[in-house]
Amino acid sequence: MRNSKLKEVRNAWKHSRFFFGKNKVMALALGKTPETEIMNGLHKLSTKLANEVGVLFTSKSNEDVISWFETYSEHDYARAGNIATSTVELDEGPLVQFSHAIEPHLRKLGLPVALKKGIVTMLQDYTVCREGEVLTPEQAKILKLLKVVMSQFSIEMRCTWDKASGNFEVMDMKPREQVFNTVRIKSDDQEYNYIESDMNVDKDQNDNAMKATTNETNTPPSPESPPRRVTRSQSRQRKK
Repeated sequence: MRNSKLKEVRNAWKHSRFFFGKNKVMALALGKTPETEIMNGLHKLSTKLANEVGVLFTSKSNEDVISWFETYSEHDYARAGNIATSTVELDEGPLVQFSHAIEPHLRKLGLPVALKKGIVTMLQDYTVCREGEVLTPEQAKILKLLKVVMSQFSIEMRCTWDKASGNFEVMDMKPREQVFNTVRIKSDDQEYNYIESDMNVDKDQNDNAMKATTNETNTPPSPESPPRRVTRSQSRQRKK
């Protein structure tokens, strides 16, 4: 939990109250069963207290709360142990954004750099991290030095409970759209792109091949030609 970002949310919602603590303690306070719950329906909320969650007590309407938190997000530097959301690549050449004094530190972090005419220079192309990998402490430090913001802090509303009616409702969470997954850095310029992974492309091709096979096998044979069997491999060859 990023305390600085959470403090900003608390300041924006001074009219309400956030509780973040041990989930078992909060569940015990609210009541885990209909017999021990302090108010009608609260035991259902206790079952959702798992992982990094908290409880927001507010007099605002569901529409106001959902609307605010759906649009709220703050970007920050990724930390060691986070999952890399993008592939970050460094091109060979000078890194004019760095002082010559930091060159030993960059080499210690694993970057193939050297001083050329007093300028920190990449000796070859280098991949800092790949999408989906767990970031090491060295990778997280390099990303911060390069000012690559990869982490996104946001709060999702998972369920609601209404005091007046006692109604409990599980919210339909919509995944946030990923804007980019590749960052290429050349000198002090950063280029952000979204590139479909090979896995997704292969999956789409396989789906199309299966659809083509189904269409061929469901097509009745013409009276002039005898029936023939279409295999999956033959369907792929015709598609290519």
